[in-house]
Amino acid sequence: MTAITVNLIALGYFKYANFFIDSANQLFDSRIPTLDIILPLGISFFTFTQIAFLVDVYRGIAREYSFIHYLLFVTWFPHLIAGPVLHHKQMMPQFGQAATYRINLDHVAVGLTIFVIGLAKKVLLADNLADYATPIFNAASEGHTLMFVESWVGALSYTLQLYFDFSGYSDMAIGLSLMFNVRLPLNFDSPYKATNIIDFWRRWHMTLSTFLRDYLYIPLGGNRNGPVRRYLNLMITMLLGGLWHGAGWTFVVWGGLHGLYLMINHAWRELRARLGWIGCGGRLEKLGAGALTFLAVIVAWVFFRADSFASALSMLAGMAGLSGLSLPTSLEPHLSPLFQNHELITPLFVGMFPNTYLNTGHSIGSIAIGLALVWLFPNTRQIMRDYRPTWDDMAGKPTPAPIPKGLIARLAVWQPSVPLALAMGFLFYSCVISLTKISEFLYFQF
Repeated sequence: MTAITVNLIALGYFKYANFFIDSANQLFDSRIPTLDIILPLGISFFTFTQIAFLVDVYRGIAREYSFIHYLLFVTWFPHLIAGPVLHHKQMMPQFGQAATYRINLDHVAVGLTIFVIGLAKKVLLADNLADYATPIFNAASEGHTLMFVESWVGALSYTLQLYFDFSGYSDMAIGLSLMFNVRLPLNFDSPYKATNIIDFWRRWHMTLSTFLRDYLYIPLGGNRNGPVRRYLNLMITMLLGGLWHGAGWTFVVWGGLHGLYLMINHAWRELRARLGWIGCGGRLEKLGAGALTFLAVIVAWVFFRADSFASALSMLAGMAGLSGLSLPTSLEPHLSPLFQNHELITPLFVGMFPNTYLNTGHSIGSIAIGLALVWLFPNTRQIMRDYRPTWDDMAGKPTPAPIPKGLIARLAVWQPSVPLALAMGFLFYSCVISLTKISEFLYFQF
């Protein structure tokens, strides 16, 4: 208990001290000075890793006590910036194998390929989508009234930016680790293909979801004490999960929204069971469920990205059409007569992006490409499935995301060959020459 307390105090001081000071200043109109704190690299991940190990030692589950292996386990560099959250049962046995300390050219080739795929997601996709998301969210933060198209382009751009940023980092971590013969657990499995929020959290930041379930939700009582207590435990878990992502009330709201989503999802499942609506439903039902899930996730991401409640609500108002609809000025002569009696729309022929002056075609085209890659193409684990690149592959865990069928899926299965090596080399070259601006991982601060 003492060791866990020390870890939590360190995390609380470095990550949340100024958050609590700012909150107290606003609540009590005080002027407590904030602290000059530099956040240690990867503190959230190595703190959670140590807490999980300490709890499992107390429970008698962890029985590997090699100090060298423990240091490797906690400080394993590929995971420190943005995860995954590691568990001793996944890592310690690998550090005890002699083969881990020998060069394996197959692992180097596969790991390097996965690393390049992840780098491309980050540099070629996420960073370009940031060029549309950032100006729009900044405009909302500055008090501009965002209209329908602007708001949706901003929200969708950030939704995809975060996806490719986190997915890209997860790939790079897995690839880097595999080059050293260590398989990391899968942390990202096509979450935007989920058809409900429960499924979403089985695919998004999977190791964090597992940690919160095993070390917070279940110790709180899980679902053992009736539905009311179960829903309360879900909400507490997600609120703390939101706070873990960032020291701000918008992150808490994001966690609370997902807690509410999960409560509704579980209640709906129970209602379906009582009514005898058993089964997965047809294709139309799945498409509707997937669209509703994606919409709920987007709404929550707006709070996750916004720097204040006011800017988040401004974005959501624009997305709901409450701030008007901007239309291209080139269409004004043709469409203006149709809207003569609509006060909200008539004066808004001011371009699609009146507050940010973004290129309409480029932004919508980038979003369309991103959505196609997310929904139609296999993910990296599926592409590399013949080489079992993750710990989950070695443990025999199936992927929740079904492998797409057809020509795209057949072409996407990786096999070592000269053409593919040249393609990966060209992709890596494209990433390097695109590194011409400051680029940050969105998850580095969490």
